Amino acid sequence: MLPETVKGRLEAIPALVASGKRVNGLYRLMGSRLLWEEGLQKIGSNKGAMTPGIDGETFADFGPEDLDPIIASVTAGTYDPKPVRRVFIPKGKGKRRPLGIPTRDDRLVQEVARQLLERIYEPVFSNASHGFRPGRSCHTALEHVKAVWTGVKWLVDVDVAGFFENIDHDILLRLLRKRIDDEKFIGLIGSMLKAGVMEDRVHTRTYSGTPQGGIVSPILANIYLHELDMFMAERIAAFERGKVRATNPEYGRLAGRIQKQRKRVTMLRAKDNVDEVKVAASLAKIQTLLPQKRSIPSRDAMDPGYRRLRYCRYADDFMIGVIGSKEDARSVFAEVRAFLTEALALTVSEEKSGIRKASDGAAFLGYEVRTYTTRQRVVRSRQGSVSFLRRPPSEVMQLHVPWEKVHAFASAKGYGDLSVLKPRHRSLLLSCSDVEIVLAYNAELRGFANYYALAKDVSFKLNRLEFLQRWSLFKTLASKHKTNVRAVLARMRTGQEFTIGYDVDGQPRSVKVWKLAHLKRDPATSSRIDIQPWTQVFTHSRTDWVDRQNAKQCEACGRSDVPCQVHHIRGMADVSHRGFVVRMKVARARRTVVLCEQCHWDTHRGRLPDLRQSDGSSQWRAACGESCTCGSAGGSGLTP
Repeated sequence: MLPETVKGRLEAIPALVASGKRVNGLYRLMGSRLLWEEGLQKIGSNKGAMTPGIDGETFADFGPEDLDPIIASVTAGTYDPKPVRRVFIPKGKGKRRPLGIPTRDDRLVQEVARQLLERIYEPVFSNASHGFRPGRSCHTALEHVKAVWTGVKWLVDVDVAGFFENIDHDILLRLLRKRIDDEKFIGLIGSMLKAGVMEDRVHTRTYSGTPQGGIVSPILANIYLHELDMFMAERIAAFERGKVRATNPEYGRLAGRIQKQRKRVTMLRAKDNVDEVKVAASLAKIQTLLPQKRSIPSRDAMDPGYRRLRYCRYADDFMIGVIGSKEDARSVFAEVRAFLTEALALTVSEEKSGIRKASDGAAFLGYEVRTYTTRQRVVRSRQGSVSFLRRPPSEVMQLHVPWEKVHAFASAKGYGDLSVLKPRHRSLLLSCSDVEIVLAYNAELRGFANYYALAKDVSFKLNRLEFLQRWSLFKTLASKHKTNVRAVLARMRTGQEFTIGYDVDGQPRSVKVWKLAHLKRDPATSSRIDIQPWTQVFTHSRTDWVDRQNAKQCEACGRSDVPCQVHHIRGMADVSHRGFVVRMKVARARRTVVLCEQCHWDTHRGRLPDLRQSDGSSQWRAACGESCTCGSAGGSGLTP
């Protein structure tokens, strides 16, 4: 199929879906090399490209020319997904979450399938869905709650037990058939679902759940829970009642009395002989009644004729807001639980689910969300040169940083004891350069603060964390140089900032110590906002960050117009049994050479001479003339 034809078919899918028609020909589209090359480019730029599945294969030496056998097996119908390699990652309260790592080829096939599924489902997904979607993130979900949920009385928190592991395959495939008229493509998705897991060399078939850790899993999860989104849209339409809340009876009574006195004053002043005593008495009554009126709500917060339902979902984490009675909230909770059980075969965790008063708050996407009503019933505002009194909105939804999250972060990073503000140095960073230590600390605090940037109290809650983090940084640098913190401060202070200097190509540069004053409070639409910064690039790399910045010319082929990397000449087998700090010190003390990406790969593949016993690079250049393919189309462009 010609690239122009493929592009035309892909661009026509959203309009076809909008017309209500089912999409066919997807399996034939998977034969297009265009989709596979786009998939390879996206996966290859991901840091997980070097993580092997059960077959040990990675994208280290995988190039566009290696796509042909995979495309051929898929189009011939002989492709058979392999089990995922199961690993466990830690989660809260000492528990572990299972994570599956697909093989290299399976990741590619899943990415191509994901591209097609996204074309079909993205136009029809609900605006209430924010997880794993282009231009949406945890921040867009939280910003929606903050902006729209004012006035909510009850928060219905629903936790689905083991959602990704318990997705019913038959239900999912039936949902796919609603919009897809291609049994070969649906069969391919089915084979991915049933590939199973490999743990301790034992293969276990899976009868529920999506491919754990798979690229296609997030969109399959959204397709599954799109049914919940549609159910909630219907429930919202049926639940909502009334245009505005009824007036608070007491407020209306006081407003009537004030209006009556104002009319009396107007009538008295309209007479020829104004009775100032009666005017003064009416004005005094007005002044007495006004504070009473301003001290109470103008609307009936519990008006049975006014109800609203709010709903927001990020992946399997969703929350419902109810403007109504607690009985209304109980009814909604029961209906949602019944729908999840009967229509989607999912189980609600009774332990983690429940109904909470909105003013008491509930956890959502790592934040604490709760309503707040100011004690001031009237505030003075200004618009241009005009000053006036207005009523602030009541029960405003606010986002807060949970204290336990701040304490857990400080403890996990090793900054010290946050409760008594006692910082400590981090011995694991002592083998890093000064610049890398500062960059690691910066990335950690900046990433945490960026995620909680929407919180009303982010500055207040993170001020103590910033203090502890900064003094932990200073103590780490002091320990590294065997000096005191005062000397470190004197060396780093630059006006109101603290900086660390380094050179690139003989030009002086510096890195500032990041602080909360640099925080931008705008919501982030990237889905990566909730991913912790990859600080291992500074702390766990066997080459110095500054050396990598100075690596400009390949010592093998002499090229300087391509990215270069630092290659270690000697191995580390003699210290493999030592601790992490010792291994890092030895790793960084080894002799290095600068190589372009392709020469670096060729060296590890044995295509260039072994220079562990050599002291020059002439052999590299001699061999490079025969074997180096720097800049050729066959290079994968991936970083080892």
